Amino acid sequence: MEGKYLLGVDVGTTSVKVAVIDENAGVLGISKSSYRLITPNPDFQQIDTEDMWNAFLKCVVLVSEGKGLDLSQIAGIGISSLCPGLAAFGEDGKVLVDPILYSDRRSTKEAEMILEAVGSEKLFEITANTAMAGATSGTSMLWIKGNLPEEYAKTKYFGHVNTLMAHRMTGRFAIDYSNASYSNFFETTGGFKWSSYICGKVGIDIEKLPPILHSTDVVGTLINRDLIGLGLREGIPVVIGGGDTACASLAVGVTGAGDVCESVGTTNVLTICVDQPKFDHGFINRCHVVDGTWIYQGAMSHTGSAYQWFKDEFCRDLQDESELTHQDVFLRMNEEAAKSKPGCGGLVFLPYMLGERSPIWDPYARGVFFGISLQTTRSDFNRAIMEGCGYGLRQLAEIAGRVTGKRIGEFVSIGGGAKSEVWAQIKADIMGVNIKVLDLNDMAPIGAALLGGVGAGVFKDVYEASEKVEKKVCRVVTASHENDEAYERGYRVYTELYPKIKDLYRVTSNLY
Repeated sequence: MEGKYLLGVDVGTTSVKVAVIDENAGVLGISKSSYRLITPNPDFQQIDTEDMWNAFLKCVVLVSEGKGLDLSQIAGIGISSLCPGLAAFGEDGKVLVDPILYSDRRSTKEAEMILEAVGSEKLFEITANTAMAGATSGTSMLWIKGNLPEEYAKTKYFGHVNTLMAHRMTGRFAIDYSNASYSNFFETTGGFKWSSYICGKVGIDIEKLPPILHSTDVVGTLINRDLIGLGLREGIPVVIGGGDTACASLAVGVTGAGDVCESVGTTNVLTICVDQPKFDHGFINRCHVVDGTWIYQGAMSHTGSAYQWFKDEFCRDLQDESELTHQDVFLRMNEEAAKSKPGCGGLVFLPYMLGERSPIWDPYARGVFFGISLQTTRSDFNRAIMEGCGYGLRQLAEIAGRVTGKRIGEFVSIGGGAKSEVWAQIKADIMGVNIKVLDLNDMAPIGAALLGGVGAGVFKDVYEASEKVEKKVCRVVTASHENDEAYERGYRVYTELYPKIKDLYRVTSNLY
C-alpha cells in the first residue's frame, strides 16, 4: 500500500474541518474554514454548496502547508457530516437543491403529513424516529416534491452531505446507515434498507434514494481534479463515513454497549451506545458507524448557539474588554456566570431557541427565561443558560436509564464548549455524574479519518482504529452535592414548564 496518512473531513453547520492522521492514529494536523449559509428567512437554513466545497479545499491547503505534510502520502479519505443536510442531485450529479439543514423549519406541514400517512407508532416501529421539519430529511424531500416540482422530477437521487462530498470526490452516489437513519425512510430497527412501505404511504419515489453502504465501505476512488491538483493521488479510496456525532463518538471510544459521551458545540449531544434495538421516542435513534450497534442521541439543538446569542446581544462590553486584554470573551462570561448562585435566584432557561429535537420534538418551541424578578442580574441570565443545558442533559440521561436499565455514572466530554470549567461543573452537579474532559476538541474529522483507514486497509477494523486514538484526559470534573436543593427546584421547573406552555408557542409562530 502506498501512502501512510489518512484524511478525514467533517462538514459542520457553519464550517469545515480537516484532520490528517498517521497509521497509528496520531494527529498530524487539523484545519478549519468557515462557509456561508443560505438564509433568506429565519425558517430557511441551507448550505451554500460551492462555498462549502471551497472551504474544504482551503482546509486541505491549510493543513498541508501549515504542517508541511506531503498530500501524496494520503492513503484514504473518510467523510463526516452534520445530519441531516438534505440535497437533491440531478442525473449528472449537479446539486439541484442545496443541502437543507436540520434547523430548517419550512417543512413543518410535510412532517405532519408523514405522521398522518404512516402513523406515529408505525413510523417509530420501522425507523426508530419521528418526523420533524428539517431534523428528519424525509420532510424536506416532500417539501421539494410539493414546492419545487421541476427539481423533484429532475432528481436522480436525494442524499445527505456525505452523499454530496462522496460524489464530488468519486462521481458515485451513496449514503451510510447512520445518515439514512435520519431520513424517515430507512428500516433502522432491522432490515437496514429503504422502506418501500413508508415511501409508498407518503409518495416518495424509492428509486430516488441512494445506495446504502456501511460506514467503512469505499464509495469509489478519487477522481476530483481539485483535490488531485492539490497533491492527493488519483485513485485512492474514498469511504462514505457517517454522521458527525457518530464519527466523533467512534474516535473517543464509544464502540460498545453502555459507552457514553457528550459533545459540546453549537448543539449539545449526549450519545449512548447500545447493542439491542430498544428505543425511546425522546431520542434521535440511529445506526452507529460501528456495525451491530445503535446509538441513542439526545440532541439539544441550540445550547451552544444560545450562549453565543447571549454574548452577541448582551455582553458587548465584555467583548470590547476582551479585545483590549486579548482574553477569551467566553472565559470572561464564565467568570461572570460563576458570580450567580446555583439556581440563579429562581431563574430557569428553556434552550429551545429555534425549535427542539430531543426529547420534545417541537418545531414551534422557542427559548424561555422563567422566573425573572427585579433582583435578577445579567450574571443570573448568563448562568441560567448553562444550567438549562445541565437540566436538559439530566432529562436525557434519565430517559436513557429507563430504557437501558442502567444509570449513567460518568461520561467523556468533547468539543470546544467542554473546556468551560464552570459549565462542566454545573452539568456534573445537576446530573450527579463525573465528567472526563478530553484534550482534543475536533473528534469528528478524526473519526472520519479512522473510517477511511478501515476502508483503505490501514486498520483491521473500527475497534483497532478507535483503540489507537490517544484519549488524553485534561480534566476530571467530580460531582458535588452542595447545591442539590437548588438544582432539584430548578429541574422541577425545567421539566414541568414546557408541558404547561407548549400550546402557546403556536400562537406567535409563523410556521404553517
